[in-house]
Amino acid sequence: MCAPVAGYVVHSTDEVCGNAVDTGAVAQEVTGPVVPLDSGLLRTSEPAGRLLLAATVLGSGMAFLDGTVANVALPHIGADFHADLAGLQWVVNGYTLTLASLILVGGSLGDRLGRRRVYAWGVGGFAVASVLTALAPTIQLLVLARLLQGVAGALLTPGSLAMLQASFHRDDRMRAIGAWTGTLGIATAGGPVVGGWLVGIDWRIAFWINVPIAAVVLWLLRTAPESRDADAHRGVDLPALVLAPLALAGLSWALTAWPDTGASPPTVAALVIGVCAATAFVIVERHVQFPMVPPSLWRNRDFSIINLVTLMVYGALAGSMFVLAVYLQLSAGWSPLAAGAATVPMSVMMFFLASRFGGVATRYGARGPMLAGGSTLVVAFGSLALAPDHPSYVTQILPGVVLMGLGLSMLVAPLTGTVLAAAPDHLSGLASGINNAVSRTAGLLVIAALPLVVGLSGSDYRVGPVVGHAYRSAMWWCAGLILVGVLLMAVGLQRRASPNRRPDPK
Repeated sequence: MCAPVAGYVVHSTDEVCGNAVDTGAVAQEVTGPVVPLDSGLLRTSEPAGRLLLAATVLGSGMAFLDGTVANVALPHIGADFHADLAGLQWVVNGYTLTLASLILVGGSLGDRLGRRRVYAWGVGGFAVASVLTALAPTIQLLVLARLLQGVAGALLTPGSLAMLQASFHRDDRMRAIGAWTGTLGIATAGGPVVGGWLVGIDWRIAFWINVPIAAVVLWLLRTAPESRDADAHRGVDLPALVLAPLALAGLSWALTAWPDTGASPPTVAALVIGVCAATAFVIVERHVQFPMVPPSLWRNRDFSIINLVTLMVYGALAGSMFVLAVYLQLSAGWSPLAAGAATVPMSVMMFFLASRFGGVATRYGARGPMLAGGSTLVVAFGSLALAPDHPSYVTQILPGVVLMGLGLSMLVAPLTGTVLAAAPDHLSGLASGINNAVSRTAGLLVIAALPLVVGLSGSDYRVGPVVGHAYRSAMWWCAGLILVGVLLMAVGLQRRASPNRRPDPK
């Protein structure tokens, strides 16, 4: 008897155990010679593997690019709509709120209905929501359109990594993830530069760029292999679908409003609702039949530690990018294009180095590269925190940006590969969704909280010296978050934490 390729659906005629598999058919046990578990999976050296990698990179890159464009555009959006700081925070956090709340649903739907299919839905929906964002006539409708973008992003974001994990041979998975991480540096580099240039003309134009990118991704997906978890349950965790958004919305609303309103009844009520909903979410997930976040996953120490580290790293990264874009334009007086271009060296370094460090993690274990990367990021944020109100790019911004690129190159691919490897193959979509939800939640909460902890509120973001002081304080806070992540890895992560997953014991 030949073992099935667990959970995979083949959408082209393949030879499995010597027998043809019809288009769209679920791989089943058939008679024939025994073949390795990885038989029929893609290799990065093959054209089909490269096309799938291109589709995942471009789709994810569209979402990454949109985030960098939004950060660079914030001062112009504020001027156009006469918005206060809370309004600008919600331009970023509106998107992150729905994305973080629903990303687990997106990962779960991909496991059940087909990862390629759900990914394509997300790409198409993201393009439509981007058009609505570009056409928004008020700050309120702009935030609403960003909320819709987050819904679409929740479908596409976990699907990209889950498709790589499910479709590539085990020996090529870390290489593919590293290439995905590094190639996304193009989007990360292009977002600030292209977005800064377009924002200088009209910030609305910067969101239209998602439409042609989405069209190319959908075209590339035509021949991509489909994969799903054939054993996925069909139940829906309705309590979690309500409690997760309620918890995140309550907490982020309270943190965003607190600098302006203080402990007012509505703000305190939002905080209480958020905390209660978060507590109820944890309790419910331990008792429902089909939990959105299976408690069993958290019994793996590496999975738990890496997600805690993700919370610290991505919170610091999102917070630093938010304040850096505002600081360079409103304190240093740079143009949107110059402010966007300032972070290009970071992206270029990730493009060239991330895949290499992914290979290092595969050969020697992930713990060493991650510890080195986290420590480098602490130094990077400390360096950026020393910049004055009117910095020199070469001596006071560039060194920190370069160190950020080096640290992220060492950290991101091993971190992502390890958290996916800690979960069974048939839960790769859910594992990716959890890790993405953690990273987005981190960004949501840190962007909401940073103005509060550094004393920035109302229209203060228009006053250069005030922004400069708040920026330096924020960078030290971000360095502290990374330091906590480094300590968690040093104490809790196994010595030979590996990004190579063992086959499912099925």
